[in-house]
Amino acid sequence: MQDEIRNSDYKYRVEVCFVPGQYPLYAADMGIVVVIDILRATSAMVAAFEHGVDRIIPVGTIEEARQYIGRAGYIAAAERDGQVVEGFSYGNSPLAYVDQDLRGQTIVMTTTNGTKAINLAKGAKKVVIGSFLNLTALSDWLVSQNENVLLLCSGWKDKFNLEDSVFAGALMERLIASGKFGVEEDSSIAAKYMYMSARDNFMSILKAAPRRRRIEQLKLLPDAKYCLTPDQSTVIPILREGELVRM
Repeated sequence: MQDEIRNSDYKYRVEVCFVPGQYPLYAADMGIVVVIDILRATSAMVAAFEHGVDRIIPVGTIEEARQYIGRAGYIAAAERDGQVVEGFSYGNSPLAYVDQDLRGQTIVMTTTNGTKAINLAKGAKKVVIGSFLNLTALSDWLVSQNENVLLLCSGWKDKFNLEDSVFAGALMERLIASGKFGVEEDSSIAAKYMYMSARDNFMSILKAAPRRRRIEQLKLLPDAKYCLTPDQSTVIPILREGELVRM
């Protein structure tokens, strides 16, 4: 198993950074950064593009997002601590964008973790958005690239979380299986093993997570089930000049 994970014949590296605070330790020589916030920002972004939105502008503050409330052609979305910020109609729920016609709309979004990680990585050569929703499309595209890949987990307030790390392991497993990628960091190996322990039932991640009680209290289980269901979209959002667009 160890030989399978390490893959001594690789051309490119794929590594996992568990929290944004460690990003500078991993960023060197990484051509592509995949930002991951499974519950729920990056899942919401993929869902919004799947349902027709033109662009998503990730911003750092509630005040920036608030400037777009009521503006024609814009949807202002703000989330803090898992809840929609007062005065906004949207937060980071992917289900808020399902079954809507979002063509021609631009979402301006700020979230507790995901948009912070996107803005942190914006200096990378390429920044793309990862979620279980676009797992196969994203992994196939990454395998076709000739770049080192960093899987950046947004975590929870700069702390480790399970769902981002398990998804990173799922993505990494596919890249390593291609024979083109290998790893050099212990965090990447740990992510692979976490994925292996959860791959038969991704909802088991929530059953094991202490945050399950908070998710239940906020009535976010439907969101969580949606976010943990793979391959609902082939959309890969990519960051261009500070805005996310369809690749």
